[in-house]
Amino acid sequence: MSNNATVSRVENDRVLVLEREFNAPRELLFRMFKEPEHLKRWWGPKGWVLPVCNIDFRPGGVWHYCMKCVDESQGEFYGMESWGKGVYKEIAEPEMLAYTDYFSDAEGNSNPELPATEIVLEFIDLGGKTKLVNRAEYVSEEALKTVLDMGMLHGITETWDRLSEIVESLR
Repeated sequence: MSNNATVSRVENDRVLVLEREFNAPRELLFRMFKEPEHLKRWWGPKGWVLPVCNIDFRPGGVWHYCMKCVDESQGEFYGMESWGKGVYKEIAEPEMLAYTDYFSDAEGNSNPELPATEIVLEFIDLGGKTKLVNRAEYVSEEALKTVLDMGMLHGITETWDRLSEIVESLR
């Protein structure tokens, strides 16, 4: 596993920027975000699996997924399902990926009570390694605070730890 930590900073009170260097070529790292069989191996924090992962990988296409907690030691989260939906806006393989991320239900209906996020992922080639920059823009400072209070930063760090392990094993 890589020793690279996830670095985060907040810009303009409503943009969360996450950065991390992965020991993998850019094309491989990009593929991890594109193909369901790869996403199912790493998306979500430790103890969570992705039993549903449907992807129509094109601008205007939808990524609909379900994360489920399978770790009994996580107490009240055990057995919980968390549905999400991404709508792809722009894809420039393997440099960039932009989508709107929503909390949703099993049918793919967006949850209007939870904030949507505008996500831009940038894959920067470092000659055999890749720097991933994730810019997440929220509608307001309050919306950003809501997801941070839900533990999103801890969750993304564990998720990227899992991604790092997968790409290291595929090198």
